[in-house]
Amino acid sequence: MTAANAATRSVIGVDIGGTGIKGATVDLDTGELTVARVRVLTPEPSTPDAVAAVVADVLDQVGADGPVGLTLPSVVTGGVVRTAANIDPGWIGVNAVDLFGHATGRTVGVVNDADAAGIAEVRFGAGAGRRGVIIVVTLGTGIGSGLFVDGKLVPNTELGHLHLPHGHPHHGDAEDFAADSARERDGLTWEEYAHRLQQYLELLQSLFWPDLIIIGGGISKKADKYLPHITLDTEVVPASLQNDAGIVGAAMFAPIS
Repeated sequence: MTAANAATRSVIGVDIGGTGIKGATVDLDTGELTVARVRVLTPEPSTPDAVAAVVADVLDQVGADGPVGLTLPSVVTGGVVRTAANIDPGWIGVNAVDLFGHATGRTVGVVNDADAAGIAEVRFGAGAGRRGVIIVVTLGTGIGSGLFVDGKLVPNTELGHLHLPHGHPHHGDAEDFAADSARERDGLTWEEYAHRLQQYLELLQSLFWPDLIIIGGGISKKADKYLPHITLDTEVVPASLQNDAGIVGAAMFAPIS
């Protein structure tokens, strides 16, 4: 591989979350970060202009040129943001590709954050080489989801907004009950949290009957604290790329000519 070709295989991924914005260069052949990741707190309020300014700062700190892939905790279709469950509502209707392109002076691609994490795990991580139906669940401020059939992404599934079965005492989105933020908010022990997560995963199993469920997000690095308490017919494993999956997946969506 020539130096020029090697350069085109290393692009920047930026993962925009509810609490932090993380970025790094990524080797697209291996899925590895090629520099130490940069992390800056997500601004409050997380308006489009405020987030775009932080993204520009993250890119300056990463210190690499070239195209950028970015995630948002939103449904994104045709570059336009459609939902804003865990980000400022001012995002709805914004053309994020135009916004970030103008703010950074670069060509950019924008994708749902859980879809990005999922595609990274299926390509390079816990789902590599696996067939059938795979669901990647990211646990953090909310619950994100990536749905794959024989390695093909079904985009923007937003399964964290499913409601638990009729008669369940929790009324509302599942993420309000079983996200990592709910564990912190309600002061749950890991075993208590695992009981909640079990109920959510049982719902996914009953609807999709996946062959594999991968648990990602920042909480994936603590999987030994809660996964042993979960018993499911479906195989459940922690994400291999852990909290870097969003950065890797974002880079995979960078527009490379």
